[in-house]
Amino acid sequence: MKKLLVILAIGAFAACNNASETPAENAAENATEAVKSAGEAVSAAADSTKAAVGAAVDSTKAAVGAAVDSLKK
Repeated sequence: MKKLLVILAIGAFAACNNASETPAENAAENATEAVKSAGEAVSAAADSTKAAVGAAVDSTKAAVGAAVDSLKK
């Protein structure tokens, strides 16, 4: 009977010990994933802004070039 109680006590201790570590590990993993997701979102926003600015610059260059060509004639 003592052996059974000792085994149950060790099992309960092990279960409690792992339970206390798991939320902290999950919180760290969740925080890491959140940071990665935020970084990817910022990169995507920066890329789309860069593309939009590049398109605006190209269209402005084309319009200026057309205006210069029309003045040359």
